Amino acid sequence: MTTSSDTTPRRLRWTVIARVALVPYLVALALVVFLPARDAGRVTGIVGWAADLVAAWLGLAREPTGVVFEFLANILLFVPFGVLLALAAPRWSPLVVISAGCLLSVAIEVVQLGIPSRVSALSDVIANTTGTALGLLVIALPRIRSTTG
Repeated sequence: MTTSSDTTPRRLRWTVIARVALVPYLVALALVVFLPARDAGRVTGIVGWAADLVAAWLGLAREPTGVVFEFLANILLFVPFGVLLALAAPRWSPLVVISAGCLLSVAIEVVQLGIPSRVSALSDVIANTTGTALGLLVIALPRIRSTTG
């Protein structure tokens, strides 16, 4: 049986690791979302490639498949943010963590308004916020399980 004194150093260690990991994550995120579209396409081109592959394999139209893949990619892009923020700020409520993901996403979309080759979209904010919430769940569910039995 572990006591709270056994878990406190472990939690503190994960908090420090997450705070440090947030820095390179946010730098990488900034590169993906703020680069001009043609440069960002080199980084995120795998999403279009995967959409083309699945569309051809299933006999689907390319454009709707691409939209779905882009939405899913935006969700996946923010899952690490939810994980890292939940670990980095363990005293923050789930609502605060999810709100931080939403606010970061809104800030990204506002900045993208000023980048001629980028397109801002409400669907990106929804996907990114969903990704943050899923990342939070990755951290919260094991904690909930351990406290309930």
